[in-house]
Amino acid sequence: MNNATIEVSIMGQSYVLACAEGEQDALRLAVAEVDREMCSIRDLGRIRARERIAVLAALNLAHAKLTAQAAGHASVPLPQDLAVRLQRLHQRLDGALDADPQLL
Repeated sequence: MNNATIEVSIMGQSYVLACAEGEQDALRLAVAEVDREMCSIRDLGRIRARERIAVLAALNLAHAKLTAQAAGHASVPLPQDLAVRLQRLHQRLDGALDADPQLL
């Protein structure tokens, strides 16, 4: 299968991404979702470091995906403690950011 490249922007930074030929639209949709999530986190104003924003965005998107999978597929439930663990992780990150303003 042939590969294609597309140029995209996430939080104002350009990236050139490779994907399978014919998958460009799907990749653009994924980029738009990641960009929306990262911009939303950035716009809250608490976190400024791009890497931290990316980690929180990845956690939010993974949580949303796993929740949707569990709701749509009774045979693939979420681990019982996953939502609790994600919430605790968010609280720990918030606590660390509150305690050390240099992390922002």
